[in-house]
This record gives sequence, C-alpha cells and structure tokens, in this order.
Amino acid sequence: MTNERRVLVHPNRAALAASVAARFITTTVDILHEQGEVNVVLAGGSVAMEVLEAVNASAARDTIDWDLVTFWWGDERWVPKNHPDRNELQARTALLDHISVPPENIHPFAASDEGVDLDDAVANYAALLESRSIDGTDLPRFDITLLGVGPDGHIASLFPHQPGIREHSRSVLAVRNSPKPPSERLSLSRPALNSSRCVWMVLAGPDKASALGLALAGASRDEVPVAGIKGRRYTNFFVDQEAAAEVPENLTASTF
Repeated sequence: MTNERRVLVHPNRAALAASVAARFITTTVDILHEQGEVNVVLAGGSVAMEVLEAVNASAARDTIDWDLVTFWWGDERWVPKNHPDRNELQARTALLDHISVPPENIHPFAASDEGVDLDDAVANYAALLESRSIDGTDLPRFDITLLGVGPDGHIASLFPHQPGIREHSRSVLAVRNSPKPPSERLSLSRPALNSSRCVWMVLAGPDKASALGLALAGASRDEVPVAGIKGRRYTNFFVDQEAAAEVPENLTASTF
C-alpha cells in the first residue's frame, strides 16, 4: 500500500515530543487490539529520546500491555555496552528500564566489547530478524519505526553518498566510514526501514530545515537519505516550527 508523506508542525520542541508520545501510545494500543503484538524500531537522537521520556512520563503509559511489545533498533554505534553514546543505553534510560517489557522482548545490536566483531554483529542481527519473520521474508512485521534525521539528511546510519543508502537486498549493514564519529556502526538498511507499517521521523531545530525541505522537494536519496524513507502505510514527519521553515505549505498540517 502506497502512502503520502505528511508533515505535522508543532509550536516547539516540548510540544513535539509530547504529541508524538501521545500518538505512540494510542497507535500501539490500536495495533495491539488489531493483531495482538507490536514490533517497534527505535533509533538514536536527542529528540527521539525526548519522545521516549514523554512516553514514560505519560499517565497513559501503562494502557499499553508491554508484554506484547518487542523493541528493535534502527542503528547503533559500535561502542562498548555501557558507553553513554550507545543508543540502547539512552533508550533504556529514557523508557525501557521503567516499563514492564520482558527482557526477551528487547533486541539491541551487539556492543563492541561483547566478543564479536562488526561483521559477526551484522550477521547475528540479520539472523535474529529473520528468525522472527512471520511471512517468509527476512524481517519481522515492523509496526512503528521512530527515527531521527540528521542535519545532512542521514537516517539511522545511512549517510549521504555512502554505499549504505544504496543497499537493496541485505537487512543489516556494517558501516565503517561514518562521517560522524564513531566511524563504525551498525544499521538497518533502507528496505528494512521501509518495510515498517508506520515510519515516524522526528525533527526539531533550524539545522534540520534544509534537509527536510530538500527531501520533500524531490532530492535523491543518495544526496539526502531521508528522501528514500517511506513506510508501507504511513510516513509522518513530526517537526517543530523551526524544522518546518523550508517545507511547502501545502504539505504541512499545523497541530496548534
């Protein structure tokens, strides 16, 4: 099923995080009612972590049956398990350590100090994803994928003019030449991200305006990787006013 991208503009960063958190809770409850389980893909970034913090702070947080929610990651920095830059650690601090999700429902990428090399970590995660497939593909049925977007338009660890954004067959990639430190990372591929039912991209600040404007104006995914991201049913950009500065008015919907 194809879908159109929607840009939902919020008055400020705090309102953005609260709105996405509320939508996450209601959408998760709805999907659980429909199919009995939910697979969520998380990524890093300060705004995405603020969304998870807002989910944790919400009075409606435990309307979700967390026993039925499984968490995956869109990308990870190749750093030790307890490194503060690790996306997993940030997500646990923001939300996962505060809810009743079973440990076996949390599937982080391997860390650099866990006895495997980067290629083994890629192979292991790809095998885990395939083992949870229910429809003969190499992926679980991703339902909600929550992503940040870099000022250069990168998504997960898929960067402009790097081979990762052009990958079309593998589900998991090793990144060894990231233009942002650390240079080594793991990432889901663009097809894996696009397999999600709902892709939600969260952007705040004036430094994101150019990338978002270019993506929606038809830039190539090689130039602006976020331009190549589109969910199976819904693709939403949740932004604050500053990030929306270069988006055509006909594509935006105000939330205030």
